[in-house]
Amino acid sequence: MKKRILLIGYNFTPEPTGIGKYSGEMMYWLVNKGYDCTVVTTYPYYPYWSVQEPYKKNKFWYIKEVEKFASGGKMTVYRCPMYVPSQPSGKKRMLLDVSFMVSAFFQLVVLLFKKKYDTVITVVPSFQFGLLGYFYKVFKKSKTVYHIQDMQIEAAQDLNMISSPKVINLLYKVEQFIFKNTDVISSISEKMISKIEEKTNKKVLLFPNWSDTTFFKPLENKEILKTEFGFLATDKIVLYSGAIGEKQGLESIIKAADNFKAQPNIKFVICGSGPYKEKLQTMASSFKLDSVLFFPLQPMDKFNKFLNMADVHLVIQKAKASDLVMPSKLTTILSVGGLALITANQDSGLYALTQKYNMGVLVAAENQEALNSGIEEALSTSERLTIMKNARKYAENYLDINNVMTAFVSSILN
Repeated sequence: MKKRILLIGYNFTPEPTGIGKYSGEMMYWLVNKGYDCTVVTTYPYYPYWSVQEPYKKNKFWYIKEVEKFASGGKMTVYRCPMYVPSQPSGKKRMLLDVSFMVSAFFQLVVLLFKKKYDTVITVVPSFQFGLLGYFYKVFKKSKTVYHIQDMQIEAAQDLNMISSPKVINLLYKVEQFIFKNTDVISSISEKMISKIEEKTNKKVLLFPNWSDTTFFKPLENKEILKTEFGFLATDKIVLYSGAIGEKQGLESIIKAADNFKAQPNIKFVICGSGPYKEKLQTMASSFKLDSVLFFPLQPMDKFNKFLNMADVHLVIQKAKASDLVMPSKLTTILSVGGLALITANQDSGLYALTQKYNMGVLVAAENQEALNSGIEEALSTSERLTIMKNARKYAENYLDINNVMTAFVSSILN
C-alpha cells in the first residue's frame, strides 16, 4: 500500500532557489518512488517577492494541480492565496505568515474529509506552520515531522526585525508547544541541531539540504565559458548568486569591488533577485563601478555553465546568521567544485564544517578588510585546485540527493 505524504509550506516548486527548490525536489523524489504526495502551499513568489506567471491572475484564489507519474505515485498541489509584500519588512513578513496560516487552515479543513495522510511534514519558516501539522494530527492521528530550514525566531531577533520582548516571548512559547506535540524534529546542519536540542530536550534528526550532483558538476575550459556570458577569457569572475536580501549584508560586495577598482579584469557579478537588488545597483552606480555587473536568475539549462564560469563564489552572511542559516547556495557551489569564499566566524558551525573538509576560504563575517583580503587570497592561493577537489568530493559523499533522501525515508518516513 502506497504511503501518503502531506507537506505544508509556502515555498515550493517552481521557485528556483532556496527552500522552495528543496521542498519541490523532495516531494518529486518521493513521488517518483511511488509515494502519493500532496502539498499545501501558495503561488511561487520567491526570490522575486512578487507572484510569478502564469499564476498572477489566480493569486487571490485557491487552485488545485494534479500530476500522475509512471512510478504509480501522484502529486497533488493546493495553492492557497497569501499576502506577498514587494518590500518585505519585519511586520510585513509577519502579515505574510499569518495570511498563509489562515488560507492553509481552510484548505486543511477540507483535507480532513479526505483519505488520511500517513505523514505530515511542515517546513520552517514559518515556525508556526507546525500548528497546522498539529491540527491535522489531532483529527487524523498522523505522524508529524517538523523540518527546520531556518531558526526564524532567533534570526528575527538577532537582525532586529522584531524588537518587542513580549512578542518574542510569545513566539517562543508557541514554538515550545509545537516541539512538545511534534513526533519528529529535523534540521539541516549539526550546529543547528545542537541549538534546537537545547531548546527541545528531544533528539533532532539531521536532514541536510542536497544537490543534484549529476546535473551540477565541474566543467573544464572556464575561459570559453566566460566568453559565452560576455566576459573576456582573461577576466577573473567573483560571483554572488542567490537571493538578494537584508540578512546577507551584500553591500560589502560593492565595497570590495571599489577596493579592486585598479584591477579592471576582476569582475564582480551579482546574480539573482530580491528586494535589495535596486539598492545595490544604486550603490554601485554611485561608486562609478564598471566592474560590478547584475545578472538575472539564470535558466536551469545554463545554470551549471554559469556557476562553473566563476573563479570565486561568494557566500556572504551577517555574523549572527551563520549558525542559524545553512546557505542553500553553498550546496550547489560545492557540487560544481567551486571555490567558495565564506564569511563565518570561528565559533559557527559553518566555519567548523568548511575547515574540517578544507572546502573553502574562510573570512570573518561583517569585516570588510577581511573580505577584501579573502578575495585576493581566493584568486591567488596555491591551494585552489585542492579546495575545489575537496568541495566536489564532499558534495558527492554527503550532498547527493539520492543518498540524503534514502536516509530520510529510512529514518523518518518508515
